[in-house]
Amino acid sequence: MASTNYKELLEAGVHFGHLTRKWDPKMAPYIFMEKNGIHIIDLNKTLVALDEATAAIKNIAKSGRKILFVATKKQAQEIVAEEARRLKMPYVTERWLGGMLTNFATVRKSLKKMSTIDKMMKDPEQSKALAKREKLMLSREREKLDRVLGGIADLSRLPAALFIVDVKREHIAVKEAQKLNLPVFAICDTNSNPEQVDFPIPANDDASKSVALIVSIVGKAIEEGLSERKVDKEETERKRSEEEGIKAKQEADEQ
Repeated sequence: MASTNYKELLEAGVHFGHLTRKWDPKMAPYIFMEKNGIHIIDLNKTLVALDEATAAIKNIAKSGRKILFVATKKQAQEIVAEEARRLKMPYVTERWLGGMLTNFATVRKSLKKMSTIDKMMKDPEQSKALAKREKLMLSREREKLDRVLGGIADLSRLPAALFIVDVKREHIAVKEAQKLNLPVFAICDTNSNPEQVDFPIPANDDASKSVALIVSIVGKAIEEGLSERKVDKEETERKRSEEEGIKAKQEADEQ
């Protein structure tokens, strides 16, 4: 399923883990060896993990539900935001707000507020009625909300799953997903605890090349799921149209 190979993973530096003294013993099954004080990730295990993760995430996308991308570390922000936007999936790349999932009702209020400000600014009459200072304050508030919530602006309900880069850094997001029984797909480096997530992908979560490769593989799986969903919907529509045509013909013949 995973559209990659050992050579591609090696070239992207997916195998480079953290310093041995920074490791999490729970990652032991995914570590191949130690070299110059650094743990080397077993890429065969990465390939197996990618197969499992991509098959599962493809099915979620095929069902029409949303997958929330989370990556607030600098080297992963743009990579993740770009892929999520391409797939029309929600994402968080600035800061994870505590309660973003567990207190989703409050988050929805903030999203509604953002939408209201947009309408006010676009409406010529309402915009004209605002004082210059009020406009400036609303504009600043809109920017602040967009920075934190812009990536989830179209999220009307809880996502079906999370895809995370660096579980150690995004531990709050992981805990919230666990509370709500949402499956978590995550890149797990040698300093992470893979047992905290449902689909750990052992890989370097610091190097942008490694992150970009894993994100693109996951993205392709989601894309495949969305494409299959579209084909299924078209096929269902075609069958329904045919059945309606047959029914209409039968009724006409009876008359």
